[in-house]
Amino acid sequence: MIQAQLREQFPVESTPVVPPSQPGFWAGLRLRQIAMLAVGLVFVLVKSYESLQAFFLAHPEVKMALLGSSAAAGLTALGALGVLFTRRISERTQDVLLGYGGGIMLAASVFSLIIPAMNQAQTLGYEKTGAVLLTATGIMAGGLFVLAINHLIPHQHFIAPNPAIQAMRTSRIWMFVMAVTIHNFPEGLAIGVGFGGDDVGKAIALATGIGIQDIPEGLVVALALRSLGYSPWKSAGAGILSGLVEPIGGVLGALATGVSATALPWALAGAGGAMLFVISHEVIPESHRQGHETQATLGLLAGFVTMMLLDTLLG
Repeated sequence: MIQAQLREQFPVESTPVVPPSQPGFWAGLRLRQIAMLAVGLVFVLVKSYESLQAFFLAHPEVKMALLGSSAAAGLTALGALGVLFTRRISERTQDVLLGYGGGIMLAASVFSLIIPAMNQAQTLGYEKTGAVLLTATGIMAGGLFVLAINHLIPHQHFIAPNPAIQAMRTSRIWMFVMAVTIHNFPEGLAIGVGFGGDDVGKAIALATGIGIQDIPEGLVVALALRSLGYSPWKSAGAGILSGLVEPIGGVLGALATGVSATALPWALAGAGGAMLFVISHEVIPESHRQGHETQATLGLLAGFVTMMLLDTLLG
């Protein structure tokens, strides 16, 4: 009785006992979902790897094209990373390097693409005149294809600014990346078409030549961006990014030749025409705009001879 009265006069605040915290239903559900997603992702990756292995076994030319074009893209990245160690190279040296790359592309388009296209057409039963006409049509189609890409995709040249691009709000660095991407896609396409053909030696020579010219090209691109005020890492990253399209072109080129035997001469000639367009529209004008035409031309001759020797020794 007395205790009850005391409790009424002097109430004591009791602290509620909180049970140990445990994950709620939804938290546990999220954890289970994440675990299931991870397991599903691993399963998809394993199955994708198995499917790719089976696909490459059935289509070894696509695997070779992917490896060759990826190696070329890697050499583009290697050249672009050179900007981290080189502050600047002279305009004359840039023009010589551009001319050298143009010479390699010119010889590659002739010896590794256009001439094999005519030979392949004759192998399929075309007479000499028919093979020449087929190859000529393919060359024009390849050039017109790159011309269409040039018109559809806005891009910025390094030396001759595009007034229409200058007025756009889009960052100029992406316009430069687009320009080099348009340049590199036909190179990857040519590598893929080369491996889709019958002469692996010529395909290896073609991939080697394009890879060699990708090194100075990546460096020149990164240095051009560096001279515009971009940081070394951003300049190198843009150069690396521009080369990632080459493996895509390589796979597409190899797949195009695998459609049927009759597609091979068309694909070879088209890739050659695309490269010829890039040489005339991009590489040579860029190397001549700063007043070093003679040095750039000598670089082009050196590049042509380099690729001719590679094609002869490896092809």
